[in-house]
Amino acid sequence: MTSYHQYRSPQELHLLSILAQSASRQVSGCLRVTDGSQYWLLFLEQGKLVFASDSVAPFDRLDRLLKRLSSRVLSLVSPVRVQIRLLFEQPVEENKITCNDYEAICWLVEQQYLTEAQAGELIEGLAQEVLETLLPLSYGSYSLVEDTPLSNRPRFCQLDLRTLVEACQVRRSRRQPSSNSNGIVSRNNVSSPAATPNKPPIQTFRVQPQTPVAREEMPSPLGLKRPTIPAQQPAQRPIQQSEPSRPAGLANTRSSTVQPKATYTVACIDDSPTVLSAIEAFLDDRAFKVLRIADPVSALMQIIRNKPDLILLDVTMPNLDGYELCSLLRRHPLFKQTPIIMVTGNRGFIDRAKAKLVGASGYLTKPFTQPDLLKIVFKHLS
Repeated sequence: MTSYHQYRSPQELHLLSILAQSASRQVSGCLRVTDGSQYWLLFLEQGKLVFASDSVAPFDRLDRLLKRLSSRVLSLVSPVRVQIRLLFEQPVEENKITCNDYEAICWLVEQQYLTEAQAGELIEGLAQEVLETLLPLSYGSYSLVEDTPLSNRPRFCQLDLRTLVEACQVRRSRRQPSSNSNGIVSRNNVSSPAATPNKPPIQTFRVQPQTPVAREEMPSPLGLKRPTIPAQQPAQRPIQQSEPSRPAGLANTRSSTVQPKATYTVACIDDSPTVLSAIEAFLDDRAFKVLRIADPVSALMQIIRNKPDLILLDVTMPNLDGYELCSLLRRHPLFKQTPIIMVTGNRGFIDRAKAKLVGASGYLTKPFTQPDLLKIVFKHLS
């Protein structure tokens, strides 16, 4: 991997000018912008944007847009979305260009969960969200690297920077809050003077390919040599209203031999209606059937009748605690191999050891997020 060459130290940024000149000079490479605490990555090819990401929860954003797309693409069920996080999500490395979210999109296309046209639509949605968080930045630094992980990956679209930026500016202006009593408008922790009738709050994105660019406005390394290999053109297939439905489940992983299943039954045993509702909301995909059980005493018979694929079991319940119930379930021949996840607020080593002694398959600590729950569910369902 080519190392970074820092073109500027932290200073006032004119992002619209930087992006406009990147487009007019037909820049190729990864433009990395940082404010010191987070960074944004814009992957460019001959001045066109092929992908955009940042260091703040990129897989949360990808999952959200995939879930939105799943209303039309029936194959994008929760098991598939969880699977790509298990395969590709990794901790962000501060001084290294990575694009694991782009690798995840390539995998979805390779495994035929998405068409190339749908991947292009997804990338455009991601780019819009990334640019909306980047454009308010007024102070920081930027650099360009020519050799990136996308160099040898397929292309699904080439987006016009001017069109994207103008659309983002329009959306930002519609959401622009009114100024406070001090005449300061604050958005995304960036303060700027309130707009006046004679000075519009949004600058114009202008591309002037025939106008020489002053050296102090744009460093010369942004005019890097263009690649000799022509870019792939985005697929022209129309987006279908619904793709042929693939079986929901963990299929086609790099080394997986899991047999897919249409619906997983998950039993949730907890005396708290709030926890039961939260788990049911987190497992809201059609790939799941959630069995809510609030009474631990009657839980055993309900589980025997429904034969769930996985059991989420609260530790602290009246009359019968989770450890005792887990031990009872393990004695039943139907549930010797059924995954049982203990759900508790206890974080101690002794509690985990006790869970292992009674035969629990895993341990989920409260409070937990939806990704936390989905990861452990599909880890044990596989």
